[in-house]
Amino acid sequence: MALRRSIYKSPAQLRALVEPGLITAAALDAVRALVAPGVTTLELDAAAYDVIRSRGARSNFQMVRGYRHTICASVNEQVVHGIPSGRPLEPGDILSIDAGAEFQGWNGDSAFTIVVPDPDRPEIVAEREELSRVTEGSLWAGIAALTSARSLGEIGAAIQGHIDASGHGYGILRDYVGHGIGRKMHESPSVFNYRVQDPGPDVRPGLALAIEPMVVIGDQETHIEDDGWTVSTIDGTAGSHWEHSVAVHEDGIWVFTAPDGGKAGLAPFGVTPVPVA
Repeated sequence: MALRRSIYKSPAQLRALVEPGLITAAALDAVRALVAPGVTTLELDAAAYDVIRSRGARSNFQMVRGYRHTICASVNEQVVHGIPSGRPLEPGDILSIDAGAEFQGWNGDSAFTIVVPDPDRPEIVAEREELSRVTEGSLWAGIAALTSARSLGEIGAAIQGHIDASGHGYGILRDYVGHGIGRKMHESPSVFNYRVQDPGPDVRPGLALAIEPMVVIGDQETHIEDDGWTVSTIDGTAGSHWEHSVAVHEDGIWVFTAPDGGKAGLAPFGVTPVPVA
């Protein structure tokens, strides 16, 4: 009988996740600085590639069979897994960027959403920025819940609770969820972004997760476009995607893909992250 690999990592294994997380964060910072009208998502892809390679790492997205790019770039009704292209960004576009780095056999994975400024359509920008703000807030609510949760199902409840409390009636994608992270970019367990009956695994030291709420303005139903990758809303409403890789350890929690370990994002929840020792 084959032994099931534990989802809980040793302190040394958690330490190995620190550098790929920081490399992933640096790649996303480089992309964020370039976002502007007229810039193509292929240009953003190249910027992320350059950072990851300069740090001695590899794009773990390029290690996924059949995928040739460093980032996923999802625009407007595209929620996740959008393929970079030569289409220039336009004012008012909402853009989600997802990227990851593999360094010495360990992985980082993170995503952010940004709205391209549009002074001629402030109402569109405001609507989309609010979607992004609520989605990001739900990510931090889920991360903060790790400090007190007994089981993983409480993370999804915290994420959905934050989104529901906004009062906007946003949809939460059901078919795409977060995951464990370590030697592989996608490991067990699944991390739901909504309430489920199954409490899931225990939350205890050694747990390393990629938490990633995917939220849309309208209905959560999606379809995969003809490229075989891009996930878009059926009703054409805009989506947002935020993600961080995070660990639970003996002394607290630490966000690998935030340069400050999650200090700023967790402050509103009264949580202070502690570095992995």
